[in-house]
Amino acid sequence: MATSREHNQPSFTVVSIATNLPGPTAAKRFCELGAEVIKVEPPSGDPMRLYNEPYYTVLAEGQQILTLDLKSPSGMTELHRLLSGADIFLTSHRTGALTRLGLAWDELHAQHPRLSQVAIVGHGDGEGNIAGHDLTYQAHAGTLTPPQLPTIPVADMAGSERAVSEGMAALWETQITGEGTFREVALADMAEEFGAPAYYGLSNPGSLLGGGLPHYGLYEAADGGWVAIALLEPHFLDKATQLLDISGSKEDYRTVIATKTAAEWERWAREHSLPIAAVREAG
Repeated sequence: MATSREHNQPSFTVVSIATNLPGPTAAKRFCELGAEVIKVEPPSGDPMRLYNEPYYTVLAEGQQILTLDLKSPSGMTELHRLLSGADIFLTSHRTGALTRLGLAWDELHAQHPRLSQVAIVGHGDGEGNIAGHDLTYQAHAGTLTPPQLPTIPVADMAGSERAVSEGMAALWETQITGEGTFREVALADMAEEFGAPAYYGLSNPGSLLGGGLPHYGLYEAADGGWVAIALLEPHFLDKATQLLDISGSKEDYRTVIATKTAAEWERWAREHSLPIAAVREAG
């Protein structure tokens, strides 16, 4: 593992064959942390490029993009050449698919003993062949509110960050032992872990963070925009109710927020150091 940051050289190398969202998001973060990232795409390309090319471009920024057919001997030979100089191998395939390609961990470790693998899978505990996507992981975790689809693919985004932390831990362990390690990140587990606030009743409808408090919610402004009010701490709540001269009911907030635009309320909140913000529209 190279360590010469003084000359702007990468401190470690990541080879990724992970496509779609969690893997490329993790690869982007590795790149930001100083890695040389080599992304290997199949001849058909990364599906993310078809789904949303601007986002694909952002996720791939700063990386070397190669096209290899890993089902061909030449493609696999080139991949192993890359892995021979890499520190981390990032994957997001189902377990069986990697085995069929000859990329099971035992085989990889035998050929590249200092290489660590971070395997992003759908389900852990030996169930890495079960098909799934963020929506199905959240379905099992109980974080959906049908028929509304989730705005944020929580399992995918959480999984990408966990993959990075597992990768950095693997680098540290290799520095100590001289051997690479296998790290698995199950997206279904991430949905459950990051869905814990809903499971414990903190953020589901009508709860503390789910609309049960007048001073923690969304209110419509004069221009039709929306304002997020998050006055959880007593000192914020006391200050806001005094400045607004209200008792603090939901009707009070609805009435007073309707007197200014969302942008005006955000400026007002910043002047008074209060956690109130205009809601930015997605997309």
